[in-house]
Amino acid sequence: MITSLSAALLLAAQSPSAEPKPNPVPLSQQNKAVIRCSAAFAMVSYGQSYGNPAAKKWPALGTRGREFFVVALAGLMDDTGLGREGVSQLVSDEARRLWDNGEIDQVMPACLLMLEASGV
Repeated sequence: MITSLSAALLLAAQSPSAEPKPNPVPLSQQNKAVIRCSAAFAMVSYGQSYGNPAAKKWPALGTRGREFFVVALAGLMDDTGLGREGVSQLVSDEARRLWDNGEIDQVMPACLLMLEASGV
């Protein structure tokens, strides 16, 4: 799931900016952090798998990143009642925002802390 979603996120992030769809449910700060870190992990993991030097500067995210992604987004679906499509849209919108604003390097340190705290 993360490999195909990573590719979709990367393509979405690199495509011309589109207006994100309005969020159908209110999100907690924790939910927003999960979305942000899931998007960042997917993009960095994708870059690492293709040897991107900017992505390679971060710890390898292969298995741990995938597990965090799956567990965290399943929890998000439980918390919000959104289905896979709704959650995928939120993560895609966040990936585009991170890419457009050049914020991946800024969010990765906090996301790595979240990964450690998750026990994954």
